[in-house]
Amino acid sequence: MKAINTIKDSANIGLGILSAAFGLKGFLLSSHFIDGGATGVSMLIFDITSIPISILIFVINVPFLWIGYRKLGLWFAIKSTIAIALLALCLALVSFPDVTHDKLLTAVFGGVFIGTGSGLAMRGGAVLDGTEIAAVLVSKKTQLLKVSDFILLLNVLIFGVAASVLGVEPAMYSILTYMAAAKMIDFLLNGIEQYSGVTVISTKSDAIRRAITVTLGRGVTIYQGKSGYGKDGHVNDPRDIVFTVATRLEIPSLKQTILRIDPKAFIVQQSIDDTTGGLLKRKKLH
Repeated sequence: MKAINTIKDSANIGLGILSAAFGLKGFLLSSHFIDGGATGVSMLIFDITSIPISILIFVINVPFLWIGYRKLGLWFAIKSTIAIALLALCLALVSFPDVTHDKLLTAVFGGVFIGTGSGLAMRGGAVLDGTEIAAVLVSKKTQLLKVSDFILLLNVLIFGVAASVLGVEPAMYSILTYMAAAKMIDFLLNGIEQYSGVTVISTKSDAIRRAITVTLGRGVTIYQGKSGYGKDGHVNDPRDIVFTVATRLEIPSLKQTILRIDPKAFIVQQSIDDTTGGLLKRKKLH
């Protein structure tokens, strides 16, 4: 099993490197568009100084790799270092065709291929851009900034510099590239089966629990609670609170089932970034 996982991780990282390199050399570099993060900084410096992009990508990521080694472990740092080094070699040695000169297509599909590459590398347990490592560290040090906030502020700075150096139009296309890449990373990491947590507060919680577990084949967790203020006027009335996790494709059916049992049920839905353990996949119904 360990060997199979290693092969899968290596395949994901390898395909990610090829995809990211194709996005850079086949679309973005010839049009002077950039991406966000360390890759974007490398591309920006390349446009200003003509230092080879392959050297810049590796050198600029070295401090982030050191942080990754200190905070996330040796194995993560080794895999990420190898991945970024191979990306640098691929950019230096492999030729890719310049696919299109259309600016909109270049921005969108360049971002798609770079995002696909980064997402596949992450699924393989490595990164091709080290800024997210720094973002995690900053978010732990301060309560004012989340990971997404730090990345957003960093990219605002990068694209602001790009607007002054490359011009406003290339900077705007670069923002489009970054958005396309971010969407692809999110899709590859979460997929179409992104999970949502659903909390149900109802006087008919036992019937709802049976419907979710038996009819829909989902696992549930029951919390003990009391009503505070509701339409039924009962205060401090004991209630069983039902919590379950479902894919976003299953949410409409889940809500219909709950409301069919209790039209007055209070349903709270929230996005879930990741889950570990538990009954997440649908059980086989007999």
